[in-house]
Amino acid sequence: MEFDPNQSWYHGSPLELTVLRTGSTITQKRKLARIFSHKPTIVSVDDDGQIKHNGKRPGYLYLIVDEIRPEDIVPHPHTTMAAGEEWLTTRELRVQLIGPTEIMSGEQLTDNDYTALIERLNESRMETN
Repeated sequence: MEFDPNQSWYHGSPLELTVLRTGSTITQKRKLARIFSHKPTIVSVDDDGQIKHNGKRPGYLYLIVDEIRPEDIVPHPHTTMAAGEEWLTTRELRVQLIGPTEIMSGEQLTDNDYTALIERLNESRMETN
């Protein structure tokens, strides 16, 4: 799996940080990192790329300031995102605060969104059995 060495890396967290620990999640998708700063348990990306989530916490968006080499990251083994969107760090990395994050209008999963998502998951499971 490849990543673009010319793109920046990001991390979102509800915590104030200066260094990411080994095993932290990073991404080259700034919007996705911002979403993860809200600590959601469910993230849904539709076919148009719109992201909805159930996170409730304010958070912080960070830029990874250390150079990322291939040996510094591994694909997230349990991601539900598209290949190459979510990675785990294999060493500590320094971060720079971009700024605080707030949940934006329309990105929260509604009760109807949640119900539709569960129905799609159940249908998908039935098709694979």
